[in-house]
Amino acid sequence: MIETLLQAIMEQIDQPKKDIEHNLRALLNEAVSKIDLVSKDEIERQRTALNNANLRLNELLKQVEALEIKIKNNK
Repeated sequence: MIETLLQAIMEQIDQPKKDIEHNLRALLNEAVSKIDLVSKDEIERQRTALNNANLRLNELLKQVEALEIKIKNNK
């Protein structure tokens, strides 16, 4: 009988704990979603895109320099 009573009390205590945990998680998720955060994956994608753009820019600068030299030599 005492065991049954203890089990009933534990169940009554456990439910509010679960409710509080659920509510806190929901509040935290909502707060985090309002903050402008970026994932590590997104940062890495942006870093890769920037590196690719820099490589392409350097190639284009070399082409412009070569064309300028060609134009200068033709004059």
